Amino acid sequence: MQLNLTGRHALVCGASQGIGRATAMELALLGASVTLLSRSADALQAVAHELPRDAGQQHHVVVADTLNTGHLASVAIDVVRRSPVHILINNSGGPPGGPASTAEPDAYLAAFRQHLIAGQTLVQACLPGMREARYGRIVNIISTSVKEPLANLGVSNTVRAAVAGWAKTLSGELAADGITVNNVLPGYTRTARLDNILATTIQRTGKSQAEVEQGMLAGVPAARFGEAAEVAAVAAFLCTPAAAYVNGVSIPVDGGRTRSLS
Repeated sequence: MQLNLTGRHALVCGASQGIGRATAMELALLGASVTLLSRSADALQAVAHELPRDAGQQHHVVVADTLNTGHLASVAIDVVRRSPVHILINNSGGPPGGPASTAEPDAYLAAFRQHLIAGQTLVQACLPGMREARYGRIVNIISTSVKEPLANLGVSNTVRAAVAGWAKTLSGELAADGITVNNVLPGYTRTARLDNILATTIQRTGKSQAEVEQGMLAGVPAARFGEAAEVAAVAAFLCTPAAAYVNGVSIPVDGGRTRSLS
């Protein structure tokens, strides 16, 4: 199986922690040079120092906020001028929880900009290099809510579905150029996002952490939370030559929680 990414350059968003950090590590282990992007310069530098470096691998750090798409576009142009990007990992923290009916309209606009407009901005910057190389991998880390909407995540459900529709459309437009577009859908994964969900649920319900965790895991056949590295492994595989014929799909990594067949 051809998993070697030597000579490829990956741009990983949200790389300072959690799934983004774990994905950057997996891509570097497969031989890619990685540019790490997030809002936290210090955290990114710490991750960069941890990444493996074989001969020819060069890792870089860029600081940007995906909500500020104007600045993001400028940063992306600088990245591709230094080295064409062959792998783009779109990954960003989810919107705050709450019902769809009570969310402020601006909350939808902000989430749309942070997730879909930011993704479009980065794709447009990276496409020339991918097309020239006849090799491109675009992987969006989104949510199982694109298959089954999740309670009390109204804004997230809405925007994640928009990203999935955008990605499916791109996958058909770009496939003939050797570029694939896929989505990875994490379930309950041990990240800062899960910690926040646990804390909010404990505060709202008055239940203990053990009780809240048991309630969440009752619907997970694997009966445990996932690890960031498990999600990252699937994302990294989709970036390899071995995954060249996998295109336009949304893959849950959720211990079997998603019940739908499609």
